Amino acid sequence: METLRSKDRLVVEAFVEFDPAKSLGLPPSAPLKIRALSVFDASESQTLVYIGTGGGKIILVSSVPPSTSFGSGVDSGKGAVEFIRSVSVGSGIVEAIRVLSEIGSVLLLSEGSVFLVDLLLLQPVRKLGFLKDVTAVVRSSWSSEESKSGPLRDWLSKAEILSPGQKLFQKLGSSIRANGIASRILEPQRGGDSCFIAAAAAKKIVLMELLVPGSTDVNSDISNVSVRLKEVPGIDEVKTMAWLGNSIILGNLEGYTLFSTTDGNVTPLFSLPESSGPPQLKSLLGNKEALMLVDNVGVIVNNSGQPVGGSLIFQYIPDSIGEIPSYIVIANDGRMDLFRRKTGACVQSVSNAKPGAGHCIVANDDQGRGSMIVFATPHKVICYRKLPAEEQIKNLLRKKKINEAICLVEELESEGEITKELLSFVHAQLGFLLLFDLHFEEAVNHFLLSETMQPPEIFPFIMRDPNLWSHLVPRNRYWGLHPPPVPIEEVIDDGLMSIQRAIFLKKAGLDTAADEDFLLNPPSKPDLLESAIKNIIRYLCISRDKDLIPQVREGVDTLLMYLYRALDLVDDMEKLASSENYCIVEELEMLLDDSRHLRTLAFLYASKGLCSQALIVWRILAKNYSTGLWKDHASLVENESLDSSVDSSAGSVIAATEASKILQESSDEDLILEHLEWIADIDQELAIVVLTSEKRVNQLLPENVLASIDPRKVEIHQRYLQWLIEDQDCDDTRYHTLYALSLARTAIETIEIGLEKKGNDSRDQEENISSSQLVEYYKYSVRDRLQLFLQASDLYDPEEILAVIEGSELWLEKAILYRKMGEETMVLQILALKLEDSEAAEQYCLEIGRNDAYMQLLDLYLNPEDGKEPMFKAAVRLLHNRGVSLDPLQVLEKLSPQMPLHLASDTILRMLRARVHHHCQGQIIHNISHAVNLDARLAKFEERSRHVQINDESTCDSCRSRLGTKLFAMYPDDSVVCYKCYRRQGESTSARGRNFKQDAFFKPGWLVSR
Repeated sequence: METLRSKDRLVVEAFVEFDPAKSLGLPPSAPLKIRALSVFDASESQTLVYIGTGGGKIILVSSVPPSTSFGSGVDSGKGAVEFIRSVSVGSGIVEAIRVLSEIGSVLLLSEGSVFLVDLLLLQPVRKLGFLKDVTAVVRSSWSSEESKSGPLRDWLSKAEILSPGQKLFQKLGSSIRANGIASRILEPQRGGDSCFIAAAAAKKIVLMELLVPGSTDVNSDISNVSVRLKEVPGIDEVKTMAWLGNSIILGNLEGYTLFSTTDGNVTPLFSLPESSGPPQLKSLLGNKEALMLVDNVGVIVNNSGQPVGGSLIFQYIPDSIGEIPSYIVIANDGRMDLFRRKTGACVQSVSNAKPGAGHCIVANDDQGRGSMIVFATPHKVICYRKLPAEEQIKNLLRKKKINEAICLVEELESEGEITKELLSFVHAQLGFLLLFDLHFEEAVNHFLLSETMQPPEIFPFIMRDPNLWSHLVPRNRYWGLHPPPVPIEEVIDDGLMSIQRAIFLKKAGLDTAADEDFLLNPPSKPDLLESAIKNIIRYLCISRDKDLIPQVREGVDTLLMYLYRALDLVDDMEKLASSENYCIVEELEMLLDDSRHLRTLAFLYASKGLCSQALIVWRILAKNYSTGLWKDHASLVENESLDSSVDSSAGSVIAATEASKILQESSDEDLILEHLEWIADIDQELAIVVLTSEKRVNQLLPENVLASIDPRKVEIHQRYLQWLIEDQDCDDTRYHTLYALSLARTAIETIEIGLEKKGNDSRDQEENISSSQLVEYYKYSVRDRLQLFLQASDLYDPEEILAVIEGSELWLEKAILYRKMGEETMVLQILALKLEDSEAAEQYCLEIGRNDAYMQLLDLYLNPEDGKEPMFKAAVRLLHNRGVSLDPLQVLEKLSPQMPLHLASDTILRMLRARVHHHCQGQIIHNISHAVNLDARLAKFEERSRHVQINDESTCDSCRSRLGTKLFAMYPDDSVVCYKCYRRQGESTSARGRNFKQDAFFKPGWLVSR
């Protein structure tokens, strides 16, 4: 990602400047020298600034930052500063100020001594007498709750306690030495808040916990503070300290050292060269990392002293280091620079005093609760506030630093410093600025990145207000950085004028904000207009997939069609018109009609359900295709050398095809029949598809369709009737008869003109039917289809069809019709005599199933009429195949005296032998049947004559009662039952459950044994 150049951005803005000496009412002859600075955000609307001077004074002022967006410049006058009070801690220099907000106190370091004072400087300053020769102090962000279980708590459990019950900070108790470390112990009164302090004095580190008995505020009485302390060995001449978690980094002229608050170990980190500047440490927000300065290089380290991230290289050795979120701030010689913490780039430089102004200080709230930073020269203080991301971006855009603004947006987005809503807003603003700068592709890219921008905001660039969608355009001026939207041509004209003006100014030696590429190679208006339209089309096409309200969708699709038309993108126009769209037809009718884009207009009509208008357009195109109405002017000029007759024919078919697609789904009978004729004139197959479509909800009335079909278009008539009968299962005798009559007439015409070639040319094209026939349909000839239909259907009137084909040569068709009518003789005459198809004639006799049919056929063979010679071979074939079943006497009677004897002798002899054999077989079967009958009667008699012996022990096989003298019956299976059980069971079912009617019973003696 591209980094921003120095001074491109305005990250912080000064809102107030003041002179502390004037606040105290000191004369110019007695100026104050500012030596220490600290900032504390007391509330969202008030910031306390503590100023330490070279004469031992502490000055407290209250700064109220502006609450609205800012302009540029130091003297904005929108902020306020108020002097509160000042106190003196002695005559020495105030070296450091630390705000201890947890206990409502401020810790001061002056001339090696440490002092405490309340936040508002209301109470007397208290000196911590047990601390001497202190060179540096640092506070930890740990609270008492966070440190209860920490290692520092174990250290301080044996530490010296100084209680407010005694004289403040007087050492109490007996001295104990452990491992050479002096320690005095007294149990304190616990409860309330505390904070932790580390002080470097001589060669030791003093760890302290400052406690207050209850909750505190800015008016807390510091006399209630208890101190718990622990002295541990350290290093000498510590100049700076940073407390990070369980570690404290110490810096002196020799280098940096890591001190562990967990175990007291001291570990060298880095040695400074002799020529190096003084060490500086800055705890960064969050107190997990610190900036370690080595001359003009800043290294960010963690609580183990290990570098994390990259280094920051400054142009000079800073006098002081501060921080605001995401930025490192350094000060030196009246100058303040801001560096991006993540990238190390200098993004803003501010000069607040002339060179040689002296030592400068920059300070911020170490707790990171605000975005205010205070810069101080030896004699004045300037308060800065970090501008919101919105203001930073706006400032760059005002300066026409669009690329830099884009880099800033990407940077803020990557670090999560910008909200989604603001990000979308900025992308939209950038898009509009780029659009007015004639960078249309980049503009649309930013429009697409904005989630809040709506397509109606683009509408004014396409169609001039007022229009149908003017009320949908949000009146959002954004930041007011771009002109109001106007048609894109005017935007281009204004942009080109600006480029020309910039070229003139550049020649005059003046700098301009115009694009260098445009100045070197000025674009042409046609190229810019094409680029603008293409990119707006791209935006609208992507917008179509968004969840938009219907009115916006209408505007998007309608204006998209306008733009397609502007670039003459015929394919895209037709694709949009033929797909599901929200175009407003009334807005596009005149445009498309006047521009001769009738195909697009027809598609548009069809997509909106205006089938009648669409069909009218297709009809016009079909009749005028030779004039080029069906294609755009460019393609017409390009292809004018092509064969016009080929173009006209193909174009007419295209128009008829598109019209047929509409009619296939329509159930409007009048509309279909109105346009059926011209479609059929172009392609009869399309007309058939329209009539037989299964896509429509309600089918057409057959009588109306048949009445509207041109009688000359026989193919359409026949195909429609065929579809009606075969696919729609129509059982109306009228349509069956009409279909058969139509096929019969066509077959007669085909025979008459000699186009029907028997058996071989059944698939030839029939000129009187159609010039565009399907191969599948003409798999069979007309006669084949007629014969199949006459055989398959029983619903036509055969007599009416016979009346049409009576005088023709359609003998097989006649035979089928006579067969339907039951005229057996006529069928046999046609098959045997006209067609001479002996096999078919014999098969028909077999279907009749009577011998007299064969005799009738034999008579027709032997005695043909109309002077035709007898068909002896056919007669002999018949006798050979079926003579066995015929009566020889009748056959002999039918034989003609002229029939050669050698032809019939073998057949007659075989007939007579078969007859004798059949007679003998009959006699044998008769005698066998008689013998079986006699045996059965004898077996029955024997069964009835059997004697049965009953004694006293005999019982009924059914009820098990003794028979005694009762009547009884015996079944063929030898079961015996009493008469009562016999009456109940009947004579067909025995006591053993056997049913003699269903299960026949035989005994060996009953079978025929002879």
